[in-house]
Amino acid sequence: MCIAAFLWQAHPLYPLLLLQNRDEYHNRPTAAVEWWAEYEGIGILGGRDVVAGGTWMACSRDGRVAFLTNVLELHSIPKAKSRGELPVLFLLSSKSPREFAEGLAKEAHCYNGFNLILSDISLNTMVYISNRPKGEAVVVQDVSPGLHVLSNAKLDSPWPKVSFLVLLLLIPSLNFGVKMD
Repeated sequence: MCIAAFLWQAHPLYPLLLLQNRDEYHNRPTAAVEWWAEYEGIGILGGRDVVAGGTWMACSRDGRVAFLTNVLELHSIPKAKSRGELPVLFLLSSKSPREFAEGLAKEAHCYNGFNLILSDISLNTMVYISNRPKGEAVVVQDVSPGLHVLSNAKLDSPWPKVSFLVLLLLIPSLNFGVKMD
C-alpha cells in the first residue's frame, strides 16, 4: 500500500490510467488479483490481504475503483479497523464517492493512517480522503484532471518515493535500466 501514480480524466480514450505498487510488509500474505467469488453479484476484482481480508486496490464491473496507501506513523492504534476494508466497503456500497467519503470522515479515527482514492468512472467523479495528520480535520476533496501521485503522505506531496518516481518518469537518461519506449 505504498505508491500509486494515476492519470485522471486526461487521456483521450481512458478516463483512468493507474499504476500502483504495494511495497510494505513483504511477509504479510496476499492473494493474487482475481474476481472475488463471494461478491459475484457485484463483481469485485482485486488483490487481497489474506490476513484481514481487505485490499489495497480493487474495482467493480460497473466502473467503481478504490485504492489506498498507508500513512506512516510512529504510534499506530493497536485495535484499529483494517484499512483494507475501505475499498471493499466502497465497492459494495451504492453511494457516490463523495457520499461514501463524507460518511467515512465521521469514523476515520477508527483506522490507522490512510490515504484513500474513490472513483466512479460512469459518473466522472473521483475524491481523495485522508485521516492524517492526527489532530487535523478529515477533508474530502475532488481530484482534478491530470497526473497525480499518492504515497505515504498527502496526495501529490513531495514524499521521497514520489520524487524518485517523477524523476524516473521525466528523465529517461536516469531510468536505471527501465526501458521507456
